Amino acid sequence: MDYGKYQYEKSKKEKEGKKKQHQVQVKEIRLSPKTDTHDLETKLKNARKFLEQRNKVKFSVRFRGREMAYQDLGRNMLDKVVENLEDVGEIEANIKMEGRRMTLTLSSKL
Repeated sequence: MDYGKYQYEKSKKEKEGKKKQHQVQVKEIRLSPKTDTHDLETKLKNARKFLEQRNKVKFSVRFRGREMAYQDLGRNMLDKVVENLEDVGEIEANIKMEGRRMTLTLSSKL
């Protein structure tokens, strides 16, 4: 068997294997303690779509200025997110505070 043909067959098999792979991406959705219910529903719909595509979704609530005093609003919002997306996603990284951001990471159940 000639070496050129062998290399060609090998590269063809590698390309075929790569076609069936899915690279997991982390999609970030930014919220604020003042995000209204309809806006939150829209963001949840997008998050559901991302989770169905088997991507990870990172929710981050940004606190500005005096909003730091209302961290409970951000935590309640992230709890609501978990409650609404529990059928398609599971918690990968629990709610934690990183400076002025509160983050939550969900991964796909599918």
